Amino acid sequence: MDIRSLTAVELGRKIRQKEVTVKEAVEAYLTQIEAVDSEINSFVTVDREGALKRAEEVQRHIDQGMLTGPLAGVPVAVKDNLCTKDLLTTCASKMLSDFIPPYTAEAVANLERAGAVVIGKTNMDEFAMGSTSETSWYGPTKNPWNTEHVPGGSSGGSCAAVAAFEAPLALGSDTGGSIRQPSAYCGVVGIKPTYGTVSRYGLIAYGSSLDQVGPIARDVADCAAALQTLASHDEKDSTCVERKDTDFTGALTADIKGMRIGIPKEYFGEGLDEEVKARIMEAARTLAAQGAVVEEFDLALVPYAIPAYYVIASAEASSNLARFDGVKYGYRAQGYEELHGMYKTTRAEGFGAEVKRRIMLGSFVLSSGYYDAYYLKALRTKALIKAEFDKVFERYDIILAPAAPTTAPKLGASLSDPMKMYLSDIYTISVNLAGLPGISIPVGKDSRGLPVGMQLIANCFAEKKLIRAAYSFECATNRRYVAGVCSGRFQTQEEGGKQDVETV
Repeated sequence: MDIRSLTAVELGRKIRQKEVTVKEAVEAYLTQIEAVDSEINSFVTVDREGALKRAEEVQRHIDQGMLTGPLAGVPVAVKDNLCTKDLLTTCASKMLSDFIPPYTAEAVANLERAGAVVIGKTNMDEFAMGSTSETSWYGPTKNPWNTEHVPGGSSGGSCAAVAAFEAPLALGSDTGGSIRQPSAYCGVVGIKPTYGTVSRYGLIAYGSSLDQVGPIARDVADCAAALQTLASHDEKDSTCVERKDTDFTGALTADIKGMRIGIPKEYFGEGLDEEVKARIMEAARTLAAQGAVVEEFDLALVPYAIPAYYVIASAEASSNLARFDGVKYGYRAQGYEELHGMYKTTRAEGFGAEVKRRIMLGSFVLSSGYYDAYYLKALRTKALIKAEFDKVFERYDIILAPAAPTTAPKLGASLSDPMKMYLSDIYTISVNLAGLPGISIPVGKDSRGLPVGMQLIANCFAEKKLIRAAYSFECATNRRYVAGVCSGRFQTQEEGGKQDVETV
């Protein structure tokens, strides 16, 4: 039995049944990281010593009957913008290259309370600002399907780690598609929950009104189990919602008869790659064959989503990143003469080009004389977009859309053209503006063998509908698309067969 071939839920079951020890599971993934990560660059930090020590502790608790959940003993990778006590947390930036937090993010703590074992921190776009995972101070992450291509971003390290069998489960954050877009590029499953479902305490902020933590895994069942563990009310986060409907594994049924699924015409026009469109329309027909009612509709305000998003996100980034000034913690430049010189030199040296670009844009739209013209107008547009989605969900249970306009571009192709990079989020950012939940699932490959991802969107707090629809598609196609490793070289493979899913 190859431990790496098991999903997170399958591995957790094997551990509880004494077929695999926690130490064996952790060592299998640490060995995989050692074998392939020099090529993929998914991780900023690998905590071998801490993970093995934690494995022994978790094993004792499992043996004593103290840990019985589906993720007990399962290794997990954590995006490097989630704080981890006594473990380096960098946001892939020179600015935080020596930052060791004194506390752990609530989302990570929830997984640890369930018995998961953190094996390391994954690479990302610096401060989550990017769509390709190329803006990292630690170098770009590469797509396991083809290392000449990007894995997407900003959670590209987490998605690539899952796709390359370096972890069965990972945490990411999604500000404008940063879980769903890289999940599509890497052929894995990623969920962005409703805003407020998962605590943001300990998540180093990019855009506070848009950020949300979510799980990334190889199939829908793993994401459902992880989301059920992550979702909890947290008094330390004033935006965190107390929910009673978090039995997400209970939604793992393949019955979608009568479910109404809408396809926005505006998402399937100019700019969408024909092969991506073909795979997604095939998936739509599959869902229709399972009994769903699938039809097209008009979705207004789509052209305004990107400008509204980048104005709001940049404004919030400008405010959030003002704290990184070389005084309290993080990088401090040398060779300055006075206080303001220290501020300017530290921020000039500590931030990368994309982060500086967004700070400058945010500072501009918040400045006197432009606040009303740009920032307030963007907020009004955000409200109109939410109202438009409210109308849509009066008619439909689910919206079906692409996760990205193309499959993964080549390294360097988007970084040289920031506008092209921003447009890669065109189908995902509206979800964050409206606070909605979304899921990306793999639905096939293009002619170059690169994964195609389909995005499903639901109304606020309707994650169960997303999970049911996505799981139905998985069962109907009986396939999951993942990137495999054989003799140290990457290859693609298709795995078939769905196993019974254990509910929590």
